[in-house]
Amino acid sequence: MSNLPAFHIVIPARFASQRFPQKMLANLAGKPVVQWVYELALKAGAESVTIATDHEDIFKAAEEFGADVVMTRTDHENGTERLAEVATIKGWLGDEIVVNVQGDEPLLPIGLIHNAVQALADDKESEMATVACPIHREEDIFNPSVVKVVCDAKGRALYFSRATMPWDRDGFAQEAKQIAEDYPALRHVGLYVYRVSLLGRYAQMPMSPLEKWEKLEQLRFLHQGIKVQVALTKELPPHGVDTPEDLEALTKKLSVQ
Repeated sequence: MSNLPAFHIVIPARFASQRFPQKMLANLAGKPVVQWVYELALKAGAESVTIATDHEDIFKAAEEFGADVVMTRTDHENGTERLAEVATIKGWLGDEIVVNVQGDEPLLPIGLIHNAVQALADDKESEMATVACPIHREEDIFNPSVVKVVCDAKGRALYFSRATMPWDRDGFAQEAKQIAEDYPALRHVGLYVYRVSLLGRYAQMPMSPLEKWEKLEQLRFLHQGIKVQVALTKELPPHGVDTPEDLEALTKKLSVQ
């Protein structure tokens, strides 16, 4: 995208993981998972790409494959707080744009990053952007592990939820729930783009009641009145590395490419 504004990419890379400890350094077709993500991010045309970690082993590994890596505090609750620390260390200005690329997403489409950056740049009132795609499978509509989002007429998020929304009062009232062809179900894709000024305020934002119950960090922003633009994509991006089984599946996939 030739008219894409300047942006930075930060890759939060925690060492600890409940489902898959040390997954960032797990061997994926000959390279650590986080190296795959870093090399993918370099192709996105960002002003800078930085790995932000809390562990010496990841720091050393990143240095070995030539990454720009920053050691951050160990007490961050999430990747957003880690991004905020990196923005401060780097001295980025408030109107600059930062993309949070998860360190366990080695096959994230670059076009998704570009679409989210452009969506934020085009909406001067929004301070962050994210991504959503249509839900095609009926079981996903009623699955609480699939996060849904509904948007307003300007494409901004009204609400995120694990619950089924919007609720089709007539179609879902029947025992065999009927899914209408024009049912506007959107699945949230966890890619986030921020203006640096918002990151600077994030640490002072208390957890919202909505976030507490839904266990969705993005609800903290909506609770504070932050406008969140939603970029739409047609398909769900490839699955990342959450478990050893995911790593095995991705290894097989990369070996045949």
